[in-house]
Amino acid sequence: MHDGWKQVRGERLPTDLSGLKNEVIVQKAHRYGYDHALRNCGVRFVEVETIPEYEAAFNDRTVLAHFFNAAQGGRISREDWIRIAHKHGVPCFNDAAADVPPISNLWNYTKMGFDLVTFSGGKGIRGPQNAGLLLGRKDLIEAAALNNNPYDETVGRGMKVAKEQIVGIVAAVDWFLSQSDQEMQAEFRRRADLIAGQLKGLPSLKSEIAIPTIANQVPHLLIRYDPELLKISALDVAAQLREGTPSIELHPATGRRATSAGAASDERTIVIGVWMLAPGEDSVVGRRLREVLSKHRAA
Repeated sequence: MHDGWKQVRGERLPTDLSGLKNEVIVQKAHRYGYDHALRNCGVRFVEVETIPEYEAAFNDRTVLAHFFNAAQGGRISREDWIRIAHKHGVPCFNDAAADVPPISNLWNYTKMGFDLVTFSGGKGIRGPQNAGLLLGRKDLIEAAALNNNPYDETVGRGMKVAKEQIVGIVAAVDWFLSQSDQEMQAEFRRRADLIAGQLKGLPSLKSEIAIPTIANQVPHLLIRYDPELLKISALDVAAQLREGTPSIELHPATGRRATSAGAASDERTIVIGVWMLAPGEDSVVGRRLREVLSKHRAA
């Protein structure tokens, strides 16, 4: 396929789709807050729930089969998703943005057969938040690259990645591949234990360490307490930490019943993600959290 022809097609997105394939098949349970990134290209989602529905969804307008790796629902496995798409000659895309560690996930899903897999440059890789990795088939990667600079008339113009971010993500991947899952997990548990230890003695307070199954698969510290004995809501704890000095941001699942970013929570739960902390910051978080909670002890 001639690069110039591919670029001309890219210039037509998302407003002129005449003659182009524009349907993306997705499991209904895999619709999520980031699928607007695909819709911004002008595609139409075709939702399926069962394998027979999936088989029947393919037609001459199908361009992609999209899979959300951390979805908590969905009845079609990764293996079946790949097998059926490839039977119809359609590539499979796996959004695994938050799904390292384990480190081996960087190659597990492409080995499984996904044609494209994406990972965030931030999160577990600890690189630039405005960069990432797109791994997979060479021809598809080359087509995607036409949406970055120096091409300036494509749908990706507003999301271009500069040389500084490219150098940053390369350095982050080098660092990430030099780590071991065991050592990282042990360090994150140590930080969580240190923070929990600084909260000992506060009435009714209980803590536990939880590890999400796929996305953000690292130890998180969950803190629960009786609001009659510590008279402050989890959301207010988050607000006071944010507004204090230094400003501390708790995990977005804090004080919310909905599962967020892989950490299950509820209105009475404080969630602390320790993996982004710099050395010594775990002690600061524990101290500030104790200060906030202690101010609201029941008389």
